[in-house]
Amino acid sequence: MPVQKVLDDGTIKLKNNELVKIIKARPINYNLKSDFEKEVILNSYKNLFLNINFKFQILIQSKKEDLSQNIENIRKNTVNEILSNKYINYIEKFNENKKSTNKNYFIILKEKSFESDTDKIPMEKLNENYLKIKELLFKCGNKVEELNKDDVTKILHSFFSVAEIGGGAK
Repeated sequence: MPVQKVLDDGTIKLKNNELVKIIKARPINYNLKSDFEKEVILNSYKNLFLNINFKFQILIQSKKEDLSQNIENIRKNTVNEILSNKYINYIEKFNENKKSTNKNYFIILKEKSFESDTDKIPMEKLNENYLKIKELLFKCGNKVEELNKDDVTKILHSFFSVAEIGGGAK
């Protein structure tokens, strides 16, 4: 694995001394927005890309979801039995065909580091870029999650364990 260690703030130090920061973004549902809102969102994204002067990577991780628990929750909390039965049948068919997926969206930032652990300049630049893209994503309507050491470790494990068995992040 190329990872040397994960720092307490969630920053990843690679074996080649590069620093990596991962941002987890929760996108908005663009299709549910009015035409005016869509135009505002598109202009916000245009602003994002015009104001970013560093490289970043967008990674989308898809996982098949089992909807059995959702079906049980609907059965327990039903008010309108006829409507909920139709909905449950729809979800069961969807679940049988394995069409339900959960997507995680990650923004990956990387900064070249020097050999010394005491050199703070690359870390400051990485954090500056992190705050900038986080603010711009928020202005586009996305929710951005702060990731700590444990969160990043779980994400790295999911990337590498899925990739090892032939799936990989898409």
